[in-house]
Amino acid sequence: MEKNLARAPRRVRRFLKNSRGNFAVMTALTLPFAIVLTAFAVDEGALYTERRHAQAITDIAAIAANANIGSAEAVVAATLADNGLGSVLLRPAGDTTPPLPGRPVAEVVKGRYIPNSSESVASRFKPGVQPYNAVQVSLKKTGRLYFGSSVMAPPVIGTSAIASSTAEASFSVGSRLLRLDGGLLNALLGGLLGGNISLSVMDYEALAKADIGVLPFLDALATRIGITAGTYSDVLASDVRIGQIAAAMADVPGLDSTTRIALQTLGARSSANLLVSLRSLIDLGNVARLGIGQRPAGLDIAANVLSMLTASAAIANGDHQVAVDLGGTLPGLGSLKLNIAIGEPPQSSPWLAVGEEGTVVRTAQTRISLVATVSPLAGNLGGGIHLLSIRLPLHVEIAYAEARLNSIECPTGRPESIRVRVGTTPGIAELYIAEAYGSGFADFTRRLLFRPVAIADVSLKLLLISLDLIKVKGYAHARMGNGEPIALTFTRADIDAKAVKTARTSDYTASLTSSLIDDLKLSVEPLGLGIDLGWLLGTVTKAVSPALRGVTPAVDDLLDNVLGLLGIKLGEADVRVTGATCGRSVLVQ
Repeated sequence: MEKNLARAPRRVRRFLKNSRGNFAVMTALTLPFAIVLTAFAVDEGALYTERRHAQAITDIAAIAANANIGSAEAVVAATLADNGLGSVLLRPAGDTTPPLPGRPVAEVVKGRYIPNSSESVASRFKPGVQPYNAVQVSLKKTGRLYFGSSVMAPPVIGTSAIASSTAEASFSVGSRLLRLDGGLLNALLGGLLGGNISLSVMDYEALAKADIGVLPFLDALATRIGITAGTYSDVLASDVRIGQIAAAMADVPGLDSTTRIALQTLGARSSANLLVSLRSLIDLGNVARLGIGQRPAGLDIAANVLSMLTASAAIANGDHQVAVDLGGTLPGLGSLKLNIAIGEPPQSSPWLAVGEEGTVVRTAQTRISLVATVSPLAGNLGGGIHLLSIRLPLHVEIAYAEARLNSIECPTGRPESIRVRVGTTPGIAELYIAEAYGSGFADFTRRLLFRPVAIADVSLKLLLISLDLIKVKGYAHARMGNGEPIALTFTRADIDAKAVKTARTSDYTASLTSSLIDDLKLSVEPLGLGIDLGWLLGTVTKAVSPALRGVTPAVDDLLDNVLGLLGIKLGEADVRVTGATCGRSVLVQ
């Protein structure tokens, strides 16, 4: 080769040895391949950036939807539109409609996220499980190719995000006392607490107006029952005496002196063996996991002092029947005897609860038997008929008043926009002028049966006929109630103002007892003498009805106070939300 090169002309030899054009040749040969690779690299980088952008939008949509979970779909659509995806198609679960250029598709799935470390991360989100506390948003869109569209179809970019938060509210169901009667309250509380209670109306007014923090109360109670470490769940697992509850309330800072002294008096005079299951009184939900002395962020838990005391007495272990002789304390009444039986609410439905959507609280079921002796307006009815006595035997049955936490929402994501919706079913009330028989008065496992009862005693003297005791019997029944919950909505202003909202079965203005008397059917029991005395009814009715009607306002007020003290209103349920938080919506997957 070298010999051949040596024989070649000099110019040819110089050309063959010159390497200065190699780079140009190589460039010409490899440039097409470099251009293709660069085009793919640009498309790949653009798709990566586009996917990052889509993921960011999906994350924002999931967080926004979870903050307003009740209208998650609308929030997702608005969030995607605000970020340049206004033509997105929200498809239902199971729909496989593919995305098209310029028309992404998205899915919104509500469910429950449980941060259980024993489960894999992928299985912690439970689609469709209520109560909802998480939202999964999935987005699919066609990617944009700048150079590769001529040789391949645009790829589908898929992103997904799950955001979760714990929205909680503390709320209670019960009633307010519109008028405080010191003598009546002392008698009833004394019967419930098993002691001789002698508080003044001023004391009761102070108790009715005072609120306490539930967690500081449990801190004080833990000290009194010897729990120095642990969680609030440990405290709630205890059975405590009513006296300890009242004394622990008195230890909570911030109470005025009147309220504190009244609580100390109740604590000292209540029965030592009357126990309360704290879990039946208070359900702290997730807050119960906190250590004693710790506080949940953004959630205030408060309770009314008098309501907590009476609720404690109502659900206390032991005998739930109270008998009170009020004597002639009401105008127009010669005597008044009151029997009260209080049922045990379900353990899962305490009087005050802290929880998520679906949490339920109820008041206790109650039976009241009231027998009043009424002073006749006139004893001699003429024609030899003498009205000896009149009795008003009134029986009241109250079912549970239930409040269910339906939703907690923060439409703007800020605490001041919070809305708490509570579905409330007022307790159904049944009233009888009758005699109860059958199961025991305090046996709530069965319904009582009712029959006509003696309303009036009459004597009759006509010529040769002399009947010293004729019993006039009567029977009346009235029922009020509805089976559908009534929606109550609480705003931040309502919660801060400690507003009490009432759900009523119906609007009524007439006296319930008067309605019973209007329906009262009388009959004569002639003691088996076989004499038809039906003609007496017209005369006796004209005397009995006005006498009973004259005392019905006082009886209605008495029932209102008795049921109010027990946390119940006839056909009404009062609900109060003492604190609420939407929690912080965070990405969990």
